[in-house]
Amino acid sequence: MAQKQDFQYGTGRRKTAVSRTRLYPGDGTIIINGRDFSEYFPIKTLQMVVRQALVLTKTTESFTIKVNVSGGGLSGQAQAVRHGISRALLLVDPNFRPILKKAGLLTRDARKKERKKFGLHGARKRPQYSKR
Repeated sequence: MAQKQDFQYGTGRRKTAVSRTRLYPGDGTIIINGRDFSEYFPIKTLQMVVRQALVLTKTTESFTIKVNVSGGGLSGQAQAVRHGISRALLLVDPNFRPILKKAGLLTRDARKKERKKFGLHGARKRPQYSKR
């Protein structure tokens, strides 16, 4: 017997960070890896990044959000969480699409670290050239 799903799910990614986001009807609390999001992201700008999709759609107090995020650094994780929340909000109400699309929150940021090549010091830095 199948149970009705009481949450909306969204996966967000940025660099090597992956976020699995669930939106429940609730009071606006955000829990990331079992901790309050202001404790997990102590920097105010990262907290603003996480809340950005909710502020744009005016749903900050409508959902309880539970997130599992792994990989990458704090900034990449915050952007992955934002991407996951944006995708889950689309499932809640498809009318949010133009708002989120205009803000660029539905597009996955594909930039990643470039790999180091052999014969070079890094991805592009070459050994110093000596004329004599």
